[in-house]
Amino acid sequence: MSEFLEILTHGRRFKAAVKDLSVDELRDLAAKLDKILVERESMEAEEQQAIAARNAKIEEIRQQMEAVGLSIDDLGGVAVKASSKKRAPRPAKYQIEVDGEVIQWTGQGRMPTVFKNEVNKGRSMDDFLI
Repeated sequence: MSEFLEILTHGRRFKAAVKDLSVDELRDLAAKLDKILVERESMEAEEQQAIAARNAKIEEIRQQMEAVGLSIDDLGGVAVKASSKKRAPRPAKYQIEVDGEVIQWTGQGRMPTVFKNEVNKGRSMDDFLI
């Protein structure tokens, strides 16, 4: 939590932070917070309505399937959302040995310092191909 939010949510710290504000400035601050609160409440209400509509649609489809005599098992893998598979890590493309330690690099992202130093010394990246 940021320091601002810690002050805002802690009663005594908040009171100490706003002690130099005038009453009018405090009212403006309260009005802004009320506006944010109303917006957040309306967003949450809209989200709840969307969830309720989605659940109602799911129930409607489930009843239609039941009326026809289908079950989720009859659909096979169509109804089940496929889990996103994490792709395999990229294989290393370059390799260098420094002080007995083998350092590999895929060729993507920022170039490791050891490769950069060797390239600056005049070597080619082709020298490091696996």
